[in-house]
Amino acid sequence: MRITIESTDRVVQVSAGAGERVPARVWEGHTERGVPVATRIAAHLDSNQEEFEQDLKETRPPSNHAIEAFPMRLIL
Repeated sequence: MRITIESTDRVVQVSAGAGERVPARVWEGHTERGVPVATRIAAHLDSNQEEFEQDLKETRPPSNHAIEAFPMRLIL
């Protein structure tokens, strides 16, 4: 399966293990057959995130579908 996704302006906190939490951006899109999807993506903390962060400046608000995909307790 292949999906096409784009970043939104929504950021949530996700568990990184050992009680640590890190920010992850909500992305949404669709499969090749048009099924809507939403996911969270975070860059590796030990990598240079400058380019990744720069690219994320072009965002849009998530749709209601993407917002409903994650529990409210995870949304900042």
